[in-house]
Amino acid sequence: MRPAAILLAPLLFAFPVLAGDAEIKAAQDSISAQLQAFRAGDDAGAYAYAAPNVKRIFPTLDSFMDMVAGGYSAVHHSQSYSFGKVQEMSQSAIIQQVLIVGPDGRDYEAIYTLELQSDGIWRITGVSLRAANSVST
Repeated sequence: MRPAAILLAPLLFAFPVLAGDAEIKAAQDSISAQLQAFRAGDDAGAYAYAAPNVKRIFPTLDSFMDMVAGGYSAVHHSQSYSFGKVQEMSQSAIIQQVLIVGPDGRDYEAIYTLELQSDGIWRITGVSLRAANSVST
């Protein structure tokens, strides 16, 4: 039985580790909290979910919000959103697809990257946004 275990061991590492439900839910909660803060006009609350790498690039709330308003209107003023596929890159890094209906009624796909911080909070390290070819009704 031992040789079989040795032969199967490499297969275990060939597939990505699946994130636990609690980790995925916690990461999604951070995304939801930021989107809700944007909707409520709570810019400081939204900025709180930015990871340290984002805050180094945008060290003030004003610079962060200028970036969000300038390039992420669908995220900033989303009508609705739902979570799509998720992938755990490591125990402390997750990629989460978010399907967004923007203020223009168009569908968008946002790919969020999140990193678990030392305080136990998942913070957003980046967002890639692209428009879909459909309009929600």
